[in-house]
Amino acid sequence: MTTPALKLSGIDMHYGYVRALAGIDFHVDPGEVVGLLGDNGAGKSTLLKVMSGAHRPSGGTIAVHGKEVEFHSPSDSSAAGIQMVYQDLALVDAQDISTNLNIGREIRYKGPLGWLGFVDRRAMRKRSEAELDRLGVRTAPMTRPVEMLSGGQRQVVALARSAIRVTGEADGVLLLDEPTAALGYEQTRQVEALIRRLAGQGVAIVLVTHNLPLCYEVADRVVVLNRGSKVADVPMAGTEPDHVVGWITGARPSQFA
Repeated sequence: MTTPALKLSGIDMHYGYVRALAGIDFHVDPGEVVGLLGDNGAGKSTLLKVMSGAHRPSGGTIAVHGKEVEFHSPSDSSAAGIQMVYQDLALVDAQDISTNLNIGREIRYKGPLGWLGFVDRRAMRKRSEAELDRLGVRTAPMTRPVEMLSGGQRQVVALARSAIRVTGEADGVLLLDEPTAALGYEQTRQVEALIRRLAGQGVAIVLVTHNLPLCYEVADRVVVLNRGSKVADVPMAGTEPDHVVGWITGARPSQFA
């Protein structure tokens, strides 16, 4: 039996008297893409923030590759091999692709220049090109500023930056928040292809989206939330879209009594 890359058990989240999450059980295996669906206010973003360490749950446990952990901040989650790609991408527009890919892990010159904080941009470009080749990513030249990229290229850069950090010795977990929002057809296909490649390399992916066709393209399984409770956990193959929509809207009864 495969040990989940990320497992949440009995996750509760309270904001004062409001119960945003009610005993959520969730897991994603290495190399699996799980779509996390639900209407506005269903609890998707809250659960994603629990996974990323941005919010501490009121109850429940979190395990990464079978080891129970506690996240006090996003840096704790990142150290455990979990990376979040936010909807606004969090890229530095004025900087080039290579600089954005190396934020937080810059290569400094050896010797006095390095002691003074000077970074070796040539070495960072070379490393970035090798990492993108390993991921199978093709984008603009490393020296091109992010502000000159298309929406699809920007999304690919943001995905690649996080993917580089989770494809080390241990397979990591990638959390995606609406990765194809405001993208055109061709750009969406580019992002879909990258998601499939990353999953093929063993990365566990949690995909929060309102785009049901995207789930049918890339997800192996879908978890549906409704008013803070899990109402469905089903494989994508063989599941009718009408059934998924019914769980999202509440027209179809929960699988869990």
